Amino acid sequence: MSEWTLDYPPFFAWFEKLLAQFAVLVDPKIVQVDNLGYDTLATIYFQRTTVIVSELVLFWALQRMLTVMGNRPLQKIISWSLMLNPGLLMVDNMHFQYNGLLYGILIHSLVDAKQGRLLRSGILFAILLNFKHIYLYIALPYFAFLLRAYCFENSGNSIRAFRPLHFLALGFSVIAIFAASLGPFVVMNQLPQLASRLFPFKRGLCHSYWAANFWALYSFMDRVMIILVSKTGLGQYFNLTLDASALSATTRGLVGDTAFGILPTVTAQHTLLLTALLQVPSLISVFRQPTFDRFIGSLVLAAFSSFLAGWHVHEKAILLCTVTMSVMIAEKIGANPGNNGAGSNSNGSGVPGNAKTSDLLSPRDVRSFLIVSLAGYIGLWPLFFTREETPIKILITVIWFVIVGSGLVQCIPKSLLSTTAKAGPRASIFNVRSMFRCFTSLECLYVFGCIPVQLYSNVIHEALFGLERLEFLPLMITSVYSAVGVVYGWLLYSSEYFSSQRAQDKKKTR
Repeated sequence: MSEWTLDYPPFFAWFEKLLAQFAVLVDPKIVQVDNLGYDTLATIYFQRTTVIVSELVLFWALQRMLTVMGNRPLQKIISWSLMLNPGLLMVDNMHFQYNGLLYGILIHSLVDAKQGRLLRSGILFAILLNFKHIYLYIALPYFAFLLRAYCFENSGNSIRAFRPLHFLALGFSVIAIFAASLGPFVVMNQLPQLASRLFPFKRGLCHSYWAANFWALYSFMDRVMIILVSKTGLGQYFNLTLDASALSATTRGLVGDTAFGILPTVTAQHTLLLTALLQVPSLISVFRQPTFDRFIGSLVLAAFSSFLAGWHVHEKAILLCTVTMSVMIAEKIGANPGNNGAGSNSNGSGVPGNAKTSDLLSPRDVRSFLIVSLAGYIGLWPLFFTREETPIKILITVIWFVIVGSGLVQCIPKSLLSTTAKAGPRASIFNVRSMFRCFTSLECLYVFGCIPVQLYSNVIHEALFGLERLEFLPLMITSVYSAVGVVYGWLLYSSEYFSSQRAQDKKKTR
């Protein structure tokens, strides 16, 4: 009856059922399934209000995170940046979704894990999976961490004894939650239909707007090679054949199978295998060392792996990367007790005496977080294409980037900063110059390169070609440019995560 598929798990349907009890009081036509495109003011106000109210769950989760991880001024600014996250503001409040509610549940689960309440953490995550299955992206780190930290007695990095009661408690809790969610579909023999809606592999490799991941770069490379082969003699020289059916397949803006003209076709099995392989190193790391900082880092890398290599990834899946990175940043700031900014320290070096350098916020952490966030949020901009939305999406992204970036630099211990960054003025909490001193020249070039890219996409292209010609070109440019930033940020954070692990391993062997 509807052009929109029911592609959320059952718990979210019950949540919508709850909202419908109030919606019918506002306007009975809101709940008519066949009443598509119904956008009265009452409908819009109701939707906006329910989104704002549901985000109180995120508000509560952030309050808990501040209490557990430290409530200093800079810590509060960085943590509350999640509440004013440009991605959440755009997707939830301009696009009418409830991601704030869901990320609130996720952060509650992470705070419980930080506090050692591992059973409750696992229960909350199981509930979250039945609200939205995109969180399967980070399910393997949860499994590895809970199995090692909750189901075994641990002494340092060694496993002492299996805890069967803990294992049974965790297993029974998770099974009970999934039984409550999926049981009615099993009874009615509708589980295959539900699975086909939740995992629509027929939709194709790339989303219609090209999420900023590996496959955007792969598709772009194929487009370039198609042009070179069709316009030059390179095809004959390298013995390349062109699949004519692919000439418009990856740029038509429709959902469906993606065909490539030159490069090999990528299947769902390929993406699943690549995603799993990319997650293996961090899974081994968290299983070997089941501490919260290794766990949150493995969640970040799992989110990256799934976003970068997954099948038919939506642009808004980048929020899973940026939200988990935000929690990682908050955890590392909290590892610096009593430090309200770089240079305030207990041993004169910028590193507190009771904190390990590998646990503290590093310049690479900050640089990777800011570049991924900026690239990811710009990758969301094409979803909001009206002229009225353009200044809003640009302003909230730029303001967030400047405030959070400037504040984060003050949280880096002085001993970890480069000579250039140390030389900058640091009197003000929000000093934009000190933030850019933390970046390399190439990274600064990328950040400022966003300006001409968006000028072309929003102004120059229409002036040159109008609205009908090469309409996919601005989307492609934005996606490819964003993908470069996301991939670079992933590589930067990966190097920080695994180098800190090697440093800790060396200390233990001495």
